[in-house]
Amino acid sequence: MSYTVFLDNKKIGISDLEKSDAPMGVVFGKINFTDINLNYIFFSNYCKINSIKTEEDSKAKFISTQTIPTLKVYNSKEVEIKGIGCYITGMDSEQFEINIIGIPYPFYEEEFPQHVNQYRESAK
Repeated sequence: MSYTVFLDNKKIGISDLEKSDAPMGVVFGKINFTDINLNYIFFSNYCKINSIKTEEDSKAKFISTQTIPTLKVYNSKEVEIKGIGCYITGMDSEQFEINIIGIPYPFYEEEFPQHVNQYRESAK
């Protein structure tokens, strides 16, 4: 399933949220951007303008943001995937990922049964 990623109510890409830490209510995955200009410089400037803390390496063009309040993710039914935080990490030379942490149960289990099942299988 693909999820739509919005920043400031503007669609910036999609993600499969293919990775997880099910016990912690975390999902994350590669963002396929709709605009090639969504890169390190864009996110660095966005965070500075909006007073969002980051960890950066400008030489490597790497950024890891803190929670971005206007970063939202929706499923195909237009239901927001809400957690206690949503942020971006990545670098220009590789890829950027979206991370959603602290998604509550039972919503997590209903929305991401594959991640829960994978965790249960690995715990056996």
